[in-house]
Amino acid sequence: MEVQFDDLEKSDLYVDCVYKGGTVPNMSSEPFHKLIPGCENAGGFRKKLREDGSGKYAYVVLYTSMEELEWPDYLDEETGIFRYYGDNREPGRELTDTKKKGNKILEMVFDLLNEGVALEDMPPFFIFKKTGVGRDIQFLGLAVPGNPKISPDKDLVAFWRTVKEKRFQNYEAYFTILDTGNKPIYRNWIESLIYDHDNSLQYAPEAWRRFVKLGRNGITALTAPRMHKIPTRFEQLPAGSDTEGLLCLDAIRNHYNDFSQGFEACATSIIGKMDTNFVDFSLTRPWRDGGRDALGFYSISAGGKVNSPLKIDCALEAKCYAPTHGVGVKEMSRLISRIRYRQFGIMITTSYVDKQAYQEVVEDGHPILIVSAVDIAGVLRKNAINSSNVDEWLKSVDSTDKRIMAYYQGIKDIMSNK
Repeated sequence: MEVQFDDLEKSDLYVDCVYKGGTVPNMSSEPFHKLIPGCENAGGFRKKLREDGSGKYAYVVLYTSMEELEWPDYLDEETGIFRYYGDNREPGRELTDTKKKGNKILEMVFDLLNEGVALEDMPPFFIFKKTGVGRDIQFLGLAVPGNPKISPDKDLVAFWRTVKEKRFQNYEAYFTILDTGNKPIYRNWIESLIYDHDNSLQYAPEAWRRFVKLGRNGITALTAPRMHKIPTRFEQLPAGSDTEGLLCLDAIRNHYNDFSQGFEACATSIIGKMDTNFVDFSLTRPWRDGGRDALGFYSISAGGKVNSPLKIDCALEAKCYAPTHGVGVKEMSRLISRIRYRQFGIMITTSYVDKQAYQEVVEDGHPILIVSAVDIAGVLRKNAINSSNVDEWLKSVDSTDKRIMAYYQGIKDIMSNK
């Protein structure tokens, strides 16, 4: 569904609808100010105060391109959880000292959520993303801070980043897209939020009224189960614009070019960084691995000290391949055939899994977790590993693997005897 630029001023908000920008090459072609009364035309945080003089927010628009590699905003359509990064993205200032005061807004709304009172003061969040076509935008939904499945100490987290050798903090925030049913977000609700807030609930979606009444426990997420599809080779590899990801993957391939078995320790390190519930990996002997490069566990804990965690066996196969060399049916079948009862497998590769091998996993329901090059790039980025420190990280990984240390010692001995 699309709404043309000339029709924006009388349009409601429909989930996934595209709202067209104008054709004039200046800010007057921005669709926000026409689509949403009083909306600002710039920034990721676009807020509007109520007209009652209270100084409180009527609403907040969150706008994202979903394409910033350093700040990967993300909507999980299956759960309705939306991850959004704050607006302190450069060193040299405090966490909340930003032009748009976006991080201040995040602190305020999550404080309101966790206090559980005065939720009528909570501004609704309208989530939009850039379509990549002119100034067109797409509405992703009405959102609220937090999620019933995310604990209050994890839905707004300040973390450190390093840019140009300078450290600074930013926020990672988690919102939930509400299930507003088959009705749109009506324009008269948005107008009442601004001009008649005390009476605005009568125009609000039922999902919003439920949230205001019950808080975190009243969040009803818009969930959309995803149809299984086989990702293409290009979807499993980092995009050409992900320069850091490509450089890190090249560094890994070059590092283990002469001793591919060394990548096995690197692979277990990546899996542990991807999810800290993966524990106790041990590398198998290369001549007795039976199709498995490492064995480990996925630990599920209740979080206390009384009851022991449940540990599920997993077997890992690691392939350090060039981006032109995919994991085929032979390698995948080898791993599948070696998985024991009540065990699952992990295929991790610096390349991709080809279509036929991937289809075998999906269509036959094999318990295999596939981690390809694009995933590795994302894990390294999230753990602050980039082209400037990837070699140092690889050396630290090598120091934990006696096999590769013995290999390097052998090379050293050979060179010293020449």
